[in-house]
Amino acid sequence: MFSKSLTLAGLVSAASAHILMTNPVPFAGSSSSPLEGSGSNYPCQAVSYAADGSVNTYAQGSTQQLAFKGTAVHGGGSCQVSVTTDLEPTVNSVWKVIKSIEGGCPAQDAAGNLGNDANLEVPFKYSFDIPEDLAAGQYVLAWTWFNKIGNREMYMNCAPITVTGSSGSSSALSALPDMFKANIGNGCSTTEGTDVKFPDAGSVVEQLNGATSVFAAPVGSCATGTPNSGGDSPEAPSAADPQPTASAQPTVPGGVFVTADPSTATSTASAAPTAAPEQPVEEQPVEEEPVVDEPVEEEPIAEEPVEEPVVETPVDAPAPPVESPAETPSGSQTPGSACSTEGYWNCVGGTAFQRCASGVWSPVQQVAAGTSCTAGIGANINFVKRTGGFTHLARHHAMHRSRHAMH
Repeated sequence: MFSKSLTLAGLVSAASAHILMTNPVPFAGSSSSPLEGSGSNYPCQAVSYAADGSVNTYAQGSTQQLAFKGTAVHGGGSCQVSVTTDLEPTVNSVWKVIKSIEGGCPAQDAAGNLGNDANLEVPFKYSFDIPEDLAAGQYVLAWTWFNKIGNREMYMNCAPITVTGSSGSSSALSALPDMFKANIGNGCSTTEGTDVKFPDAGSVVEQLNGATSVFAAPVGSCATGTPNSGGDSPEAPSAADPQPTASAQPTVPGGVFVTADPSTATSTASAAPTAAPEQPVEEQPVEEEPVVDEPVEEEPIAEEPVEEPVVETPVDAPAPPVESPAETPSGSQTPGSACSTEGYWNCVGGTAFQRCASGVWSPVQQVAAGTSCTAGIGANINFVKRTGGFTHLARHHAMHRSRHAMH
């Protein structure tokens, strides 16, 4: 879990360092700012829908990565990944949800923000699957985010995607729930300090709010998001020419996945908020706690407070993805091979790590720059970061994961 000293990064500098989706590659002109409170630039921040030189080509049934840059994570929140068949979406476009992340998005266990660098890569990576029965063709994908801390806002970045394959149908898309919308003058809002639970999150849901346990339903006149509630069913796109499939980046498993029957989802309604602009929320800094400095290979003997903030990598956060080396590093386990103890870590040569998840070893991930780990296999893994002439050690513990049924 992040140290409380993270909050010293400050929330006041966040305006220039909001979060921007970097994968899938968004349309040119996309920004990290939230949508206008009036909804005037919904959807997709009213961009020109010009491609940014990259092609997001995904095969049916493939797993893809969701990545961001920026530091104003506002304590995380809840996100959705949705698609529409409209290649230049308008306010009347129908968006269908293929993945919901409740809590811990786009950051996990964050007390506030991660700093004020708009170009800093967010250390947390997420995944989403292209449904196997989604018809091949062209779509626009949207990432939407409802922040946990700060003003009540809705963030939205959009990207053009091409789905390849030979199967699928328009009925598969129509059966998915509609994308959730709030905080844009539509009479629906989220509650500050909570991770919103979507009225209809769909059948693919990942819960990552961890120890905070502050889920809350939206308030006001919020659409339930049931299939076809937004108008006519979207038609299947025309099949595009086959494209090379973009390879999915592996991620270390994290969070709790649940499968929910859309018919059991409920929403909580109360009086709709007024359309008057909201006043900024005054955010108080959290008092910094001392950090223990200790040698790399020794247990701490004496605590000595330091004033330099230390960012500790959370348990479920994989390091930024890197391409796998041609040869398996010495000391590593073959990715995909069987492992006996669920949740165990393997530090490979002090410069990379992997984990036993779902009975197999994950791909080897490089540690962050300036960081090393203590070589060996065990229930814990020690990450060491050197800053200001000191060595700081953060110990990660293996976490038990469980599946929950959504009701």
